[in-house]
Amino acid sequence: MRVDLFDFDLPDERIALRPAVPRDSARLLGVDPHAQAPLSDHIVSDLPLLLEPGDALVFNDTKVIPAQFEGLRRRPGPEGADVTVGVSATLHMRAASNQWWAFLKPGKRVKQGDRIEFGGSTETCLVGRLDGTVIEKGEGGEVLLAFDLDGPALDEAIMSVGHVPLPPYIASKRPEDAQDRADYQTIYAREDGAVAAPTAGLHFTDALLSALESRGIERHFVTLHVGAGTFLPVKAETTEDHRMHSEIGHVSVATADALNAVRARGGRVVSVGTTSLRLLESAASEDGKIQPWSGATDIFITPGYRFRAVDMLMTNFHLPRSTLFMLVSAFAGLDTMQAAYAHAIANEYRFYSYGDSSLLKKADHE
Repeated sequence: MRVDLFDFDLPDERIALRPAVPRDSARLLGVDPHAQAPLSDHIVSDLPLLLEPGDALVFNDTKVIPAQFEGLRRRPGPEGADVTVGVSATLHMRAASNQWWAFLKPGKRVKQGDRIEFGGSTETCLVGRLDGTVIEKGEGGEVLLAFDLDGPALDEAIMSVGHVPLPPYIASKRPEDAQDRADYQTIYAREDGAVAAPTAGLHFTDALLSALESRGIERHFVTLHVGAGTFLPVKAETTEDHRMHSEIGHVSVATADALNAVRARGGRVVSVGTTSLRLLESAASEDGKIQPWSGATDIFITPGYRFRAVDMLMTNFHLPRSTLFMLVSAFAGLDTMQAAYAHAIANEYRFYSYGDSSLLKKADHE
């Protein structure tokens, strides 16, 4: 498909720079492709009334780590003195206990074997300093970094040296601050490893979770460590030419069994976010049964995809020409989502990671 089919104009003022307070006071656009009036305006705290007892919400419990770094590439110069160049790195997927795939800027300035020093300059591999070596170069500024630290020591250094990797559309307008460490994290996050937040989950509060439980709506968790590739623009002209980056995920036996039981008795599986959906669809067999699953997924969902595991999707508003807008268009229909986004823009919904949300019902895909 042509990528320009998924383009739209978004006024700059519609991009949210801070989340709603409280979180569940954000607006929620209901999208039902089968209804005579397919669009309805709500707030997130209305969610229990928009679902039915016996439905099940599936949350991604990944936890955002401070995965963005400023550093110096150090290389021996022609006369003995080291030549240094400033670089920025964003970790996006762990490859081993001491290795991470990362996006580097400027990526063309580094080569295999280069040493990069992150953080302070007076300590050697201690808190405030993190050094690594480029051991492999990929495409588009992607490199594999082998750090001098390993395991828990590396994790501690990342927490000390790194910064919260705010999405580019926020970072370009204001710097990261202490509030983002709380705001850019779901209240149920527990598995370290994400570079980006599963943003649909940012709307949930303890009060909303209690209301959902009282309504008889189940709560289950999967883990998909969201990578920085989620922010990469689609530069190809057709969807067939775009390459997705892999992300590591896990669906437990208990969660798979519970969700299969929900659907067997007529309940609906409601994915909180595109990350949970991509993982569940990766784990589903052709007959729609969700299997226990662990590994990397690069699933790329575009219109024409037949959804097997998910009945409803709660998700924020996404970028033009993005893989995520393609996904929601596959889920609810391209015409429906174009109308939904036009409605959201006209009615001053707030977009992107800190913005408002939507609740989509699945279109017929037969």
